[in-house]
Amino acid sequence: MPLPAPLDGAEAVVFDAYGTLLDVHSAVQRHAAAVGPQAQALSETWRQKQLEYSWVLSLCGHYAPFWTLTERALDFALAKHPQVDRAVRGDLLEAYRALDAYPEVPGTLDALRRMGLRTTILSNGDTAMLAAAVKAAGIETRLDAVLSVDPAGTFKTSARAYDLAPERLGVARERIAFLSSNRWDIAGAAAYGFAPVWVNRTGQPDEYPDLAPVRVIRSLDGLLA
Repeated sequence: MPLPAPLDGAEAVVFDAYGTLLDVHSAVQRHAAAVGPQAQALSETWRQKQLEYSWVLSLCGHYAPFWTLTERALDFALAKHPQVDRAVRGDLLEAYRALDAYPEVPGTLDALRRMGLRTTILSNGDTAMLAAAVKAAGIETRLDAVLSVDPAGTFKTSARAYDLAPERLGVARERIAFLSSNRWDIAGAAAYGFAPVWVNRTGQPDEYPDLAPVRVIRSLDGLLA
């Protein structure tokens, strides 16, 4: 049976983790009552600064574990939203280690493996936080590898970070379909030579027209359609 169009010619499917397989806002949602009316704003600030810190460090030629950036970003978010009781900090960090997977994730991974495709995570997350995340989400047995950018010492969109997937899998980059909910990550994957599929979960407008995805889907269900 032929593979669906985005996977035609692919030997492996590589996923970003945070925001693509795992709901980054589920940590705050789990403690929304304790956080209060600023829950959504706090979660958005937390995510925005987490990513911003990774970009700035990469541009400066510096590196720190993604968990360190996650803690720093939460501290900034709590400072920006002083109405939120800082006593919730520990609970939020604990929840971030065990984020909810999106509901279609297990079934999609299973379907891809039945097609003979290898399934892998390539994430900015550090090794320890990724191990905790995939175990909590119940998807560790559905993945051939879970790759952190730690060995590269830099974050996506550096080519050194993307290099980790073809090197580990022994698959040419053009034979790898790469899925991310982050448009900047899709731009990086396109520049690198992956076949990028943008999981545009929140209906964001497109950008980076010179670094386009091969397909845009709203959830992982669309990959197999």
